[in-house]
Amino acid sequence: MTYKSLTAALDHYRQNEWRADIVISTGDLVQDDSAGAYRHFCELLGELALPVYCVPGNHDVRAVMQEVLAQNQINYCKSIEHGNWLIAGIDSCVDGKAGGHIAATELDRLDSEIYGSGMQHVMVCLHHPPVQMNSKWLDSVGLANADEFLARVSAPGNVKLALFGHVHQPCETEHDGITILGTPSTCRQFTPGSDAFAVDDNPPAYRRVNLYADGRFEHKLIWVNDEPVF
Repeated sequence: MTYKSLTAALDHYRQNEWRADIVISTGDLVQDDSAGAYRHFCELLGELALPVYCVPGNHDVRAVMQEVLAQNQINYCKSIEHGNWLIAGIDSCVDGKAGGHIAATELDRLDSEIYGSGMQHVMVCLHHPPVQMNSKWLDSVGLANADEFLARVSAPGNVKLALFGHVHQPCETEHDGITILGTPSTCRQFTPGSDAFAVDDNPPAYRRVNLYADGRFEHKLIWVNDEPVF
């Protein structure tokens, strides 16, 4: 099911004239923990002939994910400088846990990349939400040290965007001038505001983000049943 819905999302992208320079996946690349599933992911994304940057999600097996992605020239928790922007990926996962926590070493690495970059603007990508979702069960498996993460990314003054996955529903909010965006899954979606686990009937989705050298940005959430936008 996840393979079929990801294929549909990629086909939907191809039907539109908007073209990406980079693909970013914010985790939970596969569901069955197998190297074969990661190879399927790499094959599908490889067809786009674009640089692909991934961070792990709680359903990913990080050792297997890193090995297969490296074999297919797909980037794992790496950063890229592009058009006066630093796009930084960080690991928010904890082995055996659905909820997230960013290790001190990972936060220090993020600091080093932000302060060491010559780019004026920064977008940070992670899996777990650094904000509350107003959903009892989702907020119990969010980012445990969200306050620390937000303090770190607020301090430099040039972080403009933070993108996350995990919650299988849209989210758009702000913190200290940083726009924080959650994007629905390319598979099933969770019901917003639910106290317990629940899925709704919304289709797969992806998000288009345009970054401009002067620090401006635009973003649009795309549901795969939308009509093509030219």
